[in-house]
Amino acid sequence: MYTAVGLANKLREIYPNLGENKLNFSVVFEKDKDAWLITFFKGNLKRYAYLDKRDADLCMEGQKCIYLEFIIDQYLRIFEEEEKK
Repeated sequence: MYTAVGLANKLREIYPNLGENKLNFSVVFEKDKDAWLITFFKGNLKRYAYLDKRDADLCMEGQKCIYLEFIIDQYLRIFEEEEKK
């Protein structure tokens, strides 16, 4: 088993664009959903994504999750667009 800190560190390792673009995030396990809630934030902007336990386990083994990679890219674009307004 791993902790939220361990998963967050692994996500930073697998998805370096999180740190490069100053996109911060927090990770919390939600037992009722058996999934990790990832809250992405930049300034006052927030977006959320769930990473089910199975996908989180694969991340901890060093495998990328295509769903999460897509979400990160999408949120980065949204945050950049919002900052331009």
